[in-house]
Amino acid sequence: MPEGLLNPKDVYRVGLIMLIIGSTVGIYFIAIKGIVIALLLTFAIISIYFYSNKIVNLGLGEIFVAIKGCMIVLGTFYIQVNSIPFDAMLNGIIIGILSSTVLFINSFPDYDADKSKGRKTLVIILGKDKASKLFLFFPLIIYSIIIIGILSNLITIYALLTFLALFFLINAIRRIRKIRDADLYVMNNTLKFSRSVGLLLLLSYILDVI
Repeated sequence: MPEGLLNPKDVYRVGLIMLIIGSTVGIYFIAIKGIVIALLLTFAIISIYFYSNKIVNLGLGEIFVAIKGCMIVLGTFYIQVNSIPFDAMLNGIIIGILSSTVLFINSFPDYDADKSKGRKTLVIILGKDKASKLFLFFPLIIYSIIIIGILSNLITIYALLTFLALFFLINAIRRIRKIRDADLYVMNNTLKFSRSVGLLLLLSYILDVI
């Protein structure tokens, strides 16, 4: 869209179509699984529809994306086993914060464009300098949850494999501290960190089952 290759109205229409398709699939699961899925789906529809024009403008984008990511995990888990235990919640929170981390770092290059349109992302509210310092806060929460979960026997010991993703995180932290901004290098390593932690967490549970 910034390059003029896509018409905003067309993108909006396609987005609505996808929302309707996703909601229709959700209604099917409501019919077979009940009120819990209905609550998750209702929150998802509301947050998706109002995300760009309301939620982001209130500076709540990262929070809602984290909640959405968590609910994806909880909804998927509930459909399969009809319950949402605390360990599933912890894993959902981890996945949610990973998504929020990527959103946060991707807000840096959009700083000027978002600010000119009156949007209030977390990066705009804090400013790039303070926001660059806050970046470390996201992975600290993630690894704190993993460690506490392991010590509490709520997360498999194999989740220590997620620390292998620190390579990408360290690259991103070094760069963002140096330039007080997020360029393609920071964004690329943050995305690799997020995807690696998610995949390694999945692998840890496969190994636990084996």
